[in-house]
Amino acid sequence: MSIATPREVFAPYDPNYDPLVSRGPGHNRDYAPTYWAATAGTPPDDDGPIAGDIDADVVIIGSGFTGLATALFLAKEHGIKAVVLEANRVAWGCTSRNGGQGQNASGRLYRSQWIERWGLDTARRLDAEIRFGFETFKDLVADADCDPQPGGHLYVAHRAKKMGFLENEARVMREKFGYDTRILSAAQVRAEYCNDMDAAGAMHEAEGICVHPLKLAYSYLRRARELGARVHPSSPVIGWESKDGRHYLKTPGGTVRARAVGIATGAYTAPDLHPTLTNRYFPVLSNSIVTRPLTPEELAATNFLTHEAITDTRTLRFYYRLLPDNRVQIGSRSAITGADAHQEAHYKLLVDGLARKFPPLKGIQIDYSWWGWVDVAHDMMPRVVQPDPQHSVFYALGYGGNGVSFSAHAGRRMAQRIAGQGDAAFDLPIYDSPLQFPAQGEWAARFRRMGQRMLYHWYYLRDEVI
Repeated sequence: MSIATPREVFAPYDPNYDPLVSRGPGHNRDYAPTYWAATAGTPPDDDGPIAGDIDADVVIIGSGFTGLATALFLAKEHGIKAVVLEANRVAWGCTSRNGGQGQNASGRLYRSQWIERWGLDTARRLDAEIRFGFETFKDLVADADCDPQPGGHLYVAHRAKKMGFLENEARVMREKFGYDTRILSAAQVRAEYCNDMDAAGAMHEAEGICVHPLKLAYSYLRRARELGARVHPSSPVIGWESKDGRHYLKTPGGTVRARAVGIATGAYTAPDLHPTLTNRYFPVLSNSIVTRPLTPEELAATNFLTHEAITDTRTLRFYYRLLPDNRVQIGSRSAITGADAHQEAHYKLLVDGLARKFPPLKGIQIDYSWWGWVDVAHDMMPRVVQPDPQHSVFYALGYGGNGVSFSAHAGRRMAQRIAGQGDAAFDLPIYDSPLQFPAQGEWAARFRRMGQRMLYHWYYLRDEVI
């Protein structure tokens, strides 16, 4: 008589988790109830929780896109076999909760804003680095079973007055950076891409690939472990001491001793994980829903002719796309706090937004609903840095919602820095300074959240009324 293997038991998902007030991301928690977790299939093998004290050359904290990519490139390009520590399940945080849109971008600033902030020469060098980063992403996607959907990125003007902004950005991208950007009328959007009734026109970028993010993370996990990396879930860092050039990372199962540490925890970084990160980024919530599969009649009525990434020009933008199984996924920013994330108003924002864009889908069954935290840098650009050259601690954070693609290259660059290799690109703004303190960096969390709430009201008025 055969005996069934017992199913692994995980602690329940905590829908109220909030990085500004929670003590940490938890221990051995299950995935959020995302479409990605439900459809990714059986997770690949990992190395189980830490069980006893061990030594490691390099420890990576966080097993999302960035952490796994760092471990992969450390092994592949530098011969370093890292130990990855994850508090919960592999890719438990933002990596399994995003919209899966891989764009030729990084951070929240547009290329015209790069020119305003740093001048044309630096902006062109930064653009070359971001393009290089997108090639890194494409190479990893090409070797993964992650339902890739290429085609580019459609940036939709949600009001006629936003067309001037898109036309200027398209001109800058063509004339200053050599991109093949197109400006589309509302009629062209509806005839060539989808019948988005919210669209007053759009800008189309040729580069963009949508993916199943958890399947892609699983591919990173497999490849990293094949190259010798060890990935330990259910192993949160609950204590960190550094002395005599070594780091002692305490987990519930034992202490890991390492010469260098890379932090890749995104918006799920515990407030007291390391002093170099205190108040260095601001976590914001993003909610997402996925419909049931559309019928042939609904597909015809919405005229979905594309599976590529779509976003709109709202400050708190909607991001949406048609998935491979003909469901529609749509997300946006919503709640301010973790305790408020479950409120019906935030779910309704997405349901109403979907119906406004695609009226034939009004009242359609929603099969999946979830939310997750996004790490936003206070100056809107990510960092891949060693904040103190005297200490072997590195981090890659602050993607601001554009981390699906750039996280691959951030992992590659962080691996390079950990390995002690320099590069001409490291004097670029995203590499040559740590994440910045905001002017109100010393404020208590409740005052920062108060300011965020006021900003959200202003964004709504500016986007929808004024």
